[in-house]
Amino acid sequence: MDTTNTTKAPRSEGPRERLLRAADELTYREGMHVGVDAILTAADVARRSLYQHFGGKDGLVTEMLAKTSERTEQLYADALAAGGDDPRERLRSLFAVLEKIPDAPGYRGCPFVNADLTLADPAHPAHDVIRAHKRRLRALLEGELRAAGHPDPAMAGVQLQLLIDGAAAVAASRPDERPAAAARPLVELVISQATPAG
Repeated sequence: MDTTNTTKAPRSEGPRERLLRAADELTYREGMHVGVDAILTAADVARRSLYQHFGGKDGLVTEMLAKTSERTEQLYADALAAGGDDPRERLRSLFAVLEKIPDAPGYRGCPFVNADLTLADPAHPAHDVIRAHKRRLRALLEGELRAAGHPDPAMAGVQLQLLIDGAAAVAASRPDERPAAAARPLVELVISQATPAG
């Protein structure tokens, strides 16, 4: 249940930043099929800037997802830190934050899953960014589960990530079902299997 920045690009930003921000907003709202002309118009930059900074739309989308990954990983780190020192409480803190994300106006699910499903070319460089991002998030979950004394932190990390991605997908299409809240007992079930030493 990752987030994306949907703030309009300030005119004071340079062309590169405006292109990234416009691509972020438009591809999240309208999908990866959004045209280059729409991105250029929203960013208020010349076509030359796109090719100069990114080599084309594929490079722009890939860099945009890398930037979104940085923001999302920071959100995870901050949410875990808010849970204090107990890894179980840290995981609960993370899920409490993730549960609120679908309430944001214009929420359309996980931008990484959305991009992965709509970029048909398996060789598109964005797929590597997406896979690496999901691996890093899973590693964060595994680390907390390992610190909590979970008997199988690798599998439990996969389970928690499935709950996160599944809740994000359902929240995008059926928000009235409150999927993140519905998933909380399953999250607790995974966390409860941890038995701290001592």
